[in-house]
Amino acid sequence: MPATVVRAAEPDVSRRAERLEFRFGDPCDPANPLGFRALLAADGERELLPAAEDLLDQEGFGAELVPAGLGGRLGDAGGLMRMLRPVFRRDVALAFGYGITSLFAAAPVFAAGSPRQRETVAGLLASGGRAAIVHRSLAHGTAMLRGELTAMEYPGGRLLDGRKDVVINAERAGAVVAYVRTDPAPGSQSHSVFLVEPDRIAPGGMRVLPRRSTTGMRGCRFAGYEFDACELPADVLVGESGAGVRLSLRTFQLNRTLITGAMIASADTVLRAAVRAALAGGNLGRRQRGVVAGVFADLLACDSMATTVLRALSLLPGAAHLAAADLKYLVPELLRDDLEELATVLGAGGYSRETDQGMLTKLLRDLPAAGLGHAGTAACQAVVIPQLPLLARSSWGREEEPSAALFGAGSPLPHLDIGSLQVAGGGDPLAAALTASAARLAGSAGRGPYDDALRTMAAAFLADLYEVRDSCRLIEPGDRAALVSPAAAALADRHAVLSAVGAALGMWESHRHADTFLADPAWLVLALHRHGRRLGLRFPALPPDCVDRVAAELLARFRAGRSFDLHDVALAEAGTT
Repeated sequence: MPATVVRAAEPDVSRRAERLEFRFGDPCDPANPLGFRALLAADGERELLPAAEDLLDQEGFGAELVPAGLGGRLGDAGGLMRMLRPVFRRDVALAFGYGITSLFAAAPVFAAGSPRQRETVAGLLASGGRAAIVHRSLAHGTAMLRGELTAMEYPGGRLLDGRKDVVINAERAGAVVAYVRTDPAPGSQSHSVFLVEPDRIAPGGMRVLPRRSTTGMRGCRFAGYEFDACELPADVLVGESGAGVRLSLRTFQLNRTLITGAMIASADTVLRAAVRAALAGGNLGRRQRGVVAGVFADLLACDSMATTVLRALSLLPGAAHLAAADLKYLVPELLRDDLEELATVLGAGGYSRETDQGMLTKLLRDLPAAGLGHAGTAACQAVVIPQLPLLARSSWGREEEPSAALFGAGSPLPHLDIGSLQVAGGGDPLAAALTASAARLAGSAGRGPYDDALRTMAAAFLADLYEVRDSCRLIEPGDRAALVSPAAAALADRHAVLSAVGAALGMWESHRHADTFLADPAWLVLALHRHGRRLGLRFPALPPDCVDRVAAELLARFRAGRSFDLHDVALAEAGTT
């Protein structure tokens, strides 16, 4: 089916995101009933801030989670990420507890459900209702992922049995999307997806379990479900029987990229707090300047990767799966490292409801509960590692460079079609972008410290990609022992960093003639220098003014009250003079 192009969606999304940001108000104002002080107080009571949920209701935020073709406002995933950032900037738990997990539940229905199922779930979300998701049991899972449901057919429908102890919004969900074992045999066709509507269930078949306390995202309502010979209607199956694993792999691409991209706004909050703390005692010292400038460069590089992958979901739905897994694999780790660096500037104080250290501590607790821990890493490795031997033989060094539209943040995108997302094949567009950028830089005539630095670093990253290629060619596709080895995991680590490099180079090249800071090579050089350290590459010293140029932009944005991401948007937080 041909894609529908959204021509005016970007300005509309920008206006909506700005309106939401300013309706939330200055989060640092202690008198703001929607500010950090109120959010931390609610977290201390293990609740989401009611006034914040009321605001999202007033804004009709649920419609942001519904595809435009079903009457909602979701055009492309990048636009939704921008709408999520004002919420993530303030409270990860609010973003999850209010409703982003409803989209994750609804995604399989939007991708493969019947017209009735899609209309039902779209109407629920658009009206402010919640949908809950019951995952299948996964290896290396946390408590959120353990437990399994099973189903058997009978003449009038299906009987559902099993228990899942930790489900977000279980108590207030108007629909439950469950990954259910429908075949006892192991394999890729063992699970199916069911749309369970509580108001269509006979009494006694479905029981909501008591709320569970959690260390992270304490305000979210985690409870569970127990099904005991629960009779389901015949029309609960979403898509085909046995398609659950494939549907999860297809739709998790959207989940991974949205969470990771939106989380950059949470790190923005901590970086802003660190700058504020450092300036409280006077000007930034040399060490502090290096820390905050480095984290700022990281955020721009992380946003380059997130924005590129989110655009790929619309532009390259058959090839986005690899980059989506790399994004979720790498960027949370980068952000955690950045938060640890910022803690040295903020001071590693204890949890306080009234301080910036309190927001940092809360975020560090919330990250694992948001799926940015071991279970998420293992799931991403399971996507990336099996593809590396195939890419080494067919793609790296041969694949055509992706279109510049992949990096053009302002150009129109087709509507996101969740059903068109694939789980294998399609090449490696970010590695191709790295290859092409390195070739252009090698052939450029520019002379100067930044030209020299970019040429040197791009050539080193390209050489590392070819070393990864040579190592991956030694692995036979399908060699299970080799694919689960520590060596394969190390290759996946390197590939993820190289993908991030390709995204950063592509983003800079697409903006190098623009009248914005993204055209300045200083942020790119600093970000690539930090990426190189992760790979153990040895680079010459940074150009003498590199850190100062990045820090100057950081301070200018801080004082003007503007965001530290690619979009450089106005924030409700008051700037300083």
